[in-house]
Amino acid sequence: MKHLGFERSKVRVGSFDFTCCEGCQLQLANKESTLPEFLALVDIRNFREISSERHDDYDIALVEGSITRSDEVERLRKIRATAKVLVAYGTCACFGGVNSLKNRLPQEEVVREVYDGKKVETMPSTRIADIVKVDFSIPGCPVSKEEVERVVVSLVNRSLPTLPRYPVCVECKQRLNTCLFDLGEVCLGPITRAGCDAVCPSGKSACLGCRGPADDLNFRSFTDLVRDNGLSTEEMLEKLRFYNGFADQLGHEES
Repeated sequence: MKHLGFERSKVRVGSFDFTCCEGCQLQLANKESTLPEFLALVDIRNFREISSERHDDYDIALVEGSITRSDEVERLRKIRATAKVLVAYGTCACFGGVNSLKNRLPQEEVVREVYDGKKVETMPSTRIADIVKVDFSIPGCPVSKEEVERVVVSLVNRSLPTLPRYPVCVECKQRLNTCLFDLGEVCLGPITRAGCDAVCPSGKSACLGCRGPADDLNFRSFTDLVRDNGLSTEEMLEKLRFYNGFADQLGHEES
């Protein structure tokens, strides 16, 4: 990371959205009490949720959303050509996100049902890394504001940012939560990367895997856990497909 090529002070940052709800950008702009310190560290060159100013020079590009049109492909490539570091943030950017649900249907059927047959350009929802080189990814739907700030600060200080390697179950146990499997729910916590503070299971909602797979997950053991608890395999697959974060694992399971 010491050869990223930008000056340490006042690193120029641009935030860009593609096909998404912009919820991840709103997360970063939220909680105004921490914004002054964060903004004192960086020079915002492009960030629609924070400033109306637009500049085309930036060191770090934060990219939210998946790619669903050809014009987005070209715009993303221009951003990549300008940025010294490109960070995909949010589940849509990292995995394709909820937008990927439309990939399971013929595109012409999507246009007919959603747009009443009007001529609309669309393509399968595609993650950022499938189009350009991504230097770092921050998953989450939405992302954790604290995590994004920590990663940006690490990049500014030329230190290597990291994400938790362990699953959400660890955070659940730290919070003394009752396991949702014991409550008859299919929960993706055993195989999903931690870092969310187990916010969904803590509210008695099953984890849907928005942060993608934890490192060294045992997918076969997880599917056995679902079956041993007499829970629905179809429900498990539906949840695994929801954010498209487990596409690689599902490819092996369904092949």
